[in-house]
Amino acid sequence: MTPARETEELAARAAAGDAAALDLLLGRIRPEVLRRCGRFLAHREDAEEAAQDVLFQVARKIGSFEGRSQFHTWLYTVVANCCRQKYRELKRRRGEQPLSAADTDTPDPRRTSMIASTHIDLLEALERLESVSPELVAPLVYRDICQMEYREIEEQLGIPLGTVKSRLFNARRQVRAWLVDPG
Repeated sequence: MTPARETEELAARAAAGDAAALDLLLGRIRPEVLRRCGRFLAHREDAEEAAQDVLFQVARKIGSFEGRSQFHTWLYTVVANCCRQKYRELKRRRGEQPLSAADTDTPDPRRTSMIASTHIDLLEALERLESVSPELVAPLVYRDICQMEYREIEEQLGIPLGTVKSRLFNARRQVRAWLVDPG
């Protein structure tokens, strides 16, 4: 049996209430979850915190996984949501404690990750896109960050493939414009 199929079977058993399967599943997906969180959040500690949130949410909500889509498709949704939530939390924290000149000598990684990478520019653009055209966010996140196949996105969102591609095109165009000219 392939590793992907084993993961699918563990997810199905965990969703049915098998605690041992859930433990095995969480151990198996942890490296992938951490890697995917790192695509959203530039600073390793932030990605690790988000990964812990993801694993907690998987453990808490595995019963809602009905097997209508592949487990990793469901997992990517949890990853995207947890990372975006972690980003909002970091953004609020940064707002409460603005960076000062003294911070540049020994930067706090929790705050510098907010300004240190194009990951953050992309997250800012995603936040902005969500306020303008929320239906464009998921296709962009699934394809460009989670690197899902078009068919998986179509299945996850329940919209036709042409709509997925159209929304992705429009999202990329809008986000590209904001990344080039953030004003």
